[in-house]
This record gives sequence, C-alpha cells and structure tokens, in this order.
Amino acid sequence: MNKAATMEIPINSNGDTGTLTEDDSLEQAAKLQWSLEEKDLQQVMVSGPNLNETSIVSGGYGGTAEGIIPTSSIKGSNMHHSSSSSSVADEGSRGVAVEKLDFVKKWGLNTYKCTKQMISERFGRGSRTVDLELEAQIEVLRDTKRKYESVLRLARALTNHFYSMVQTQHALGDTFADLSQKSPELRDEFGYNAETQKLLCKNGETLLGAINFFVSSVNTLVNKTMEDTLQTIKLYENARLEFDAYRADLEELSLGPRDAVTMVRIDGAQAQYQVHKDKYERLRSDVVIKLKFLEENKVKVMHKQLLLFHNAISAYFAGNQQQLEQTLKQFNIKLKPPGADKPSWLEEP
Repeated sequence: MNKAATMEIPINSNGDTGTLTEDDSLEQAAKLQWSLEEKDLQQVMVSGPNLNETSIVSGGYGGTAEGIIPTSSIKGSNMHHSSSSSSVADEGSRGVAVEKLDFVKKWGLNTYKCTKQMISERFGRGSRTVDLELEAQIEVLRDTKRKYESVLRLARALTNHFYSMVQTQHALGDTFADLSQKSPELRDEFGYNAETQKLLCKNGETLLGAINFFVSSVNTLVNKTMEDTLQTIKLYENARLEFDAYRADLEELSLGPRDAVTMVRIDGAQAQYQVHKDKYERLRSDVVIKLKFLEENKVKVMHKQLLLFHNAISAYFAGNQQQLEQTLKQFNIKLKPPGADKPSWLEEP
C-alpha cells in the first residue's frame, strides 16, 4: 500500500483501526491526490508570470540585471519597422494601380472611338481615308495567297499519293525477286519485272525529292513571307481606323463653340490626331515597301520552283533517269540515302 493510502486509514475513539476495505482506502487516496493537484494548478494560474512583463536575459541563466531586455521595447521596435515597410509597400502598390487604371482608361477611350468610327463607316454615315492603288494591291495579294494555298494543298496531296505508289512498287519488286528465286520455270519473267519495279522505285524516290523541295519552298513563301506582309497590312488597317476616328473627333470639336474649355479639348485632339497620322503614314510606307519586295521575291522563287517541277515530272514520266538526276543537281537538291532517318546501331537501345 502506498503513502497516500496510509494517510487515509481512520482511527476510532478507542484508538483501534477502522474496518475500511482496501478498495475504499484506494478510492479515498485518489480523491485526495486529485484535490491537491487541482489546488496547485489554481495557484499557478493566479500567481503565474505576466507575459507582458516577461524579460529576456541575455547573459544566460543567473546573469546580472544589466543583460535583461524588456520585451515591451522589442515589441515597440518591431511595430515601428513593420509600419514603415508596410507604408512603402502601400505606396508602391498604389502607384502600380494608378498606372493600370490610366492604361485601362486610355484603352477604353481608344476602343470607343474606333468602334464608333467602324459603325459609322459600315452604315455609311462616316468618312474614311481611301488609298485606291494600295488597297488594290492588298486585295491582289490576298487573292494570290488563297490560290497559292490551293497549289500547296494539291502538291502535298500529290506527294502523299506518289509516296504510297513508290512504297507499293518497292514491295512489288521484292515480291517478284523472291518468286524469281522460288520459281525456276518463271525465273526470267519474274526477274525482269523485279528489275523494272526497282528502277521505277528509284526514279520515284528521286522525283519525291524534287516535289518535296517544291512544297517546302512554296510553303515558306505562303506561310512566312506572305503572312508577314499581311500582318503588317493588318497593323496598317488598324492605324487607318484609329487615324480616321481621331480625325472625325477633331472635326466634330472644331465645329463646336470656341470657348476656353473647348479650345483645350481641341488642342488635345489635335495632338492625338497628329500622333495617329504619323503612325498611319509610317505603316503605309512599310506596307508599300513590303509589297514591292514580296512581288520581286515571289517571281524569283516561283520561277525557279516551277522550272524544277516541270523538268522533274517530265523526266520521270519519260523514263529519262539521267535527266531526272541532272535536274536535282541543277537545283542543288540532295537526296537522303535509304535508312538515313533511322538511328545507327550505336544509338539503338
């Protein structure tokens, strides 16, 4: 029996011990222990340290009072630094917000003016700047691009079909060669056809090289050179719309009264009109230059490619292998040897 339990053994008036059982004595000991612990906890809660008055001893345990730093001073210093840094961050974010708001305001005003001008032109109530010669050249370019895209699509279809035919000829030649070995009575006949198919396959691969070169060159002309010029044309057309929108705004203000407020607005509109006029004229000059160089480049490229296409097709269907190979040499076209796209045995896993 433990110490706590022995303290609870009752004594009667005659000095004899009571008749409590062991279980009862253990229960009373547990209750006494719980009451003592609860009393100690309450005392700690009442007389415990105040966190606001806690100090940090910098000299270690048992140090002098000179090394004691009140936490209240640390707290005040941190609050001062945090407030100053937060004010700087607020000013920076406020400046960014003002810039974004100013940008959105200008964009909204410009969009409104351009939309108003576009609707006026569509319904025939507004005037627009027209350059008949330049717009005719732009329309010719767009029509040419559509037709060249059709040529490119058909040339790719021809390449795919012809590639399938060459693969079929290659498989047929291998089959004829195998049958020539296994059929003694028809060895010569199968052999002739095997050689013919192999020759056709070789010439077909040469022709495929010429057609692929033609397709690649036309694709570069259509989807890079022409597309780059059309992108500049789109910028020019947007600049033309903005120029007409600010021109119409200036004309509308000029027809109104000439008081002090209106004159300030007219001066601002005049400045914006001049800015967009300079932008329009600069892009118009860029379009004229690009159209000129595009036409020269188109004639040069297509002259070479059409001559290549004609000579290669004619030589192939005439069965002139020497002329077909000479055509590729003339245009500096190098064919990849069979299996060039496959990795070498060192690169295989």
